[in-house]
Amino acid sequence: MKIWDWAGFFEYLVSPYILAGAWATLWLTAVSMVCGLALGFVLALMRRSQLRLISTPAGLYIWLFRGTPLLVQLIVIYTGLPQLGIKFGVVQSALIGLSLNEAAYLAEIIRAGIGAVPPGQVRAARALGMRERQIMRYIVLPQALRIVLPPLGNSVNGLLKTTSITSVISMEELLRRTQVLIQEQFEVLELFSVAALYYLAMTTAWQLVQRQLERYADRSDAPPTAAGA
Repeated sequence: MKIWDWAGFFEYLVSPYILAGAWATLWLTAVSMVCGLALGFVLALMRRSQLRLISTPAGLYIWLFRGTPLLVQLIVIYTGLPQLGIKFGVVQSALIGLSLNEAAYLAEIIRAGIGAVPPGQVRAARALGMRERQIMRYIVLPQALRIVLPPLGNSVNGLLKTTSITSVISMEELLRRTQVLIQEQFEVLELFSVAALYYLAMTTAWQLVQRQLERYADRSDAPPTAAGA
């Protein structure tokens, strides 16, 4: 009885079909993260508003999307909304589901980062006559970015793996294509091992990028040396 097929393993490792699935995972992660960040930033500002009419809807949104599984959200978007006359394709449903879900988590990360900026600096900026937009752009956001960078990087890492859930709506990403080949070739261990290696390679590459971004942020935050003063 054959336990492991090395020839098949190496063939799948460089399979264009699997590579296309890995590429789909990458762009799905990138687009969902950008959209999630944009929406999350808006939600974070809404949550910080003193007006309950603005902060309450944002709080309800975060409560809903953080309190329900992404799997359920994707199924509702892809199969539930068409019953109301709202129909999205597989790719659209995957992007919408991932973006909306990620925004709920990123909103809390961004809100915490903004809240960590010392309020005295904001009051000092107002005393100098700076407008609220200027304060947010030049005082709050640069400091908040350095604070939220590590958790944001971890969110990207997690999203790379979370995209696999979109396979349930037939999104042609890495896991879905791996499952298709398994149904054709019946080499479960080899194919799942290849998929695991691809996920490991992508998350490791991002960790290296994240480390460099954090080092750059730390250097930009460091006080000038005596020689450079």
